[in-house]
Amino acid sequence: MTDFTQAQSAIPFDECLRILWDRGHELHGRKFDLEAIRSILATMGHPERSYPTAIIAGTNGKGSTSAMLAAILARAGYRTGLYTSPHLVRVNERIRINGADISDDDFASAFTAVHRAVERLIEEKVLPHRPSFFEYLTATAFEHFARAGAGFVVLEVGMGGRLDATNVTDASVAVITNVDLDHQEFLGNTIAAIAREKAGVIKPGRPVVSGCEHPEAREVVRQKCREAGVELIETGGLQSVRNLFHLDGRYSFDLELNGWSLPGITLNMAGKFQVRNAVTAAIAARMLAEAGFNVSPEAILEGLRVASWPGRLEIIRQRPLILLDGAHNPAAAREVAEFVHQHFEGRKLRLVYASMRDKAIGEITNILFPLAETVYIARPQVERAAEPEAILAASTVQPRLAVIEPDPVRAVEQAVSSSAPEDIVLAAGSLFLVGAIKKAVLAGRLVPERLAFQEVLSEYC
Repeated sequence: MTDFTQAQSAIPFDECLRILWDRGHELHGRKFDLEAIRSILATMGHPERSYPTAIIAGTNGKGSTSAMLAAILARAGYRTGLYTSPHLVRVNERIRINGADISDDDFASAFTAVHRAVERLIEEKVLPHRPSFFEYLTATAFEHFARAGAGFVVLEVGMGGRLDATNVTDASVAVITNVDLDHQEFLGNTIAAIAREKAGVIKPGRPVVSGCEHPEAREVVRQKCREAGVELIETGGLQSVRNLFHLDGRYSFDLELNGWSLPGITLNMAGKFQVRNAVTAAIAARMLAEAGFNVSPEAILEGLRVASWPGRLEIIRQRPLILLDGAHNPAAAREVAEFVHQHFEGRKLRLVYASMRDKAIGEITNILFPLAETVYIARPQVERAAEPEAILAASTVQPRLAVIEPDPVRAVEQAVSSSAPEDIVLAAGSLFLVGAIKKAVLAGRLVPERLAFQEVLSEYC
């Protein structure tokens, strides 16, 4: 870090947010090059070089896998940074150390350093214009982790991989979770094209863990590893799992892969798909141990046991059960549907659904709508959000009963009021929908009488 970044007092937190929001929404101004982020970090003294990193790319599962690996490293004794996206309620969620969100003051301090570096580069005409929303945040995360003395940092790729702003470190291990269709307008219209972008996180001399299941994606990753001359471990879905069983949707199993075994894994996160993510995180941790990091089998077991990830089959109320899941692409929707069929068969379900316009609405609704007795269609207060009427028009599978209620919280309240205690209310289709509902929970709404929010969570965790 250079002296000029600390020479003046920090910009107030609210003003930092205003500067950030002025850059537009998450995808606005997304630039597929690394020149801006590299220039900013160089001006700041390369904070991203202050700690070892792991980088996690993929279509689905990269957030959960990142959280699992970060929990493992924290249990191993490392002061562990975790950078993820998007956030659900507050931007601070994206930057964490040992599970704690960055404070407003620390965010303002790190962001101020980034902003002043940017202004200097603009003045010197090194940068033709200010960076994107995501570039600002990524540089802020790198700076904060350096200031906070992180011993290891786990980076979740924002989108793609090859030219994502997170991909400027020499990561000690690269992880690619399952690859499916999403963000085609940026990454390409085929599995192979998307896989090539995500395989851009592979670097010479660094091992790779692949959870890819689609044959085309697997071959792309294999070819990239051959070209880079690096070791590749493929997790093979559930082929390495033994003695799999679950209790209320949370799984336990033994892991055996390439002569390495780890018995007695128990997950805190619900859903069979989380088993695949856990295998990937465990193998990545094993690769780090082989590279000289102090990560024991006990740390892997304990990290997987405690790791959590908001907005992914997250329970916020018990009777009726309210379940939140972003499920913003077809692969995630299929995972939610599988969970419902496995664990809630025979129980009435009401779906609260919303989507952004740029998502595969028709395919997702065709998966989710048949699960529900009634579908409540909402529209979060986001410019990209699809109109309820457009959602209905895009779906070839029409709900048995559709209710248009644009306000997400009122939609959930209506679904709850129509439900018996043993019924299910599922809110899915957009992380913006999940975020709106979580904000209401934090404000004291949607919580059952005589049962505090944390008590609900502890009962299910």
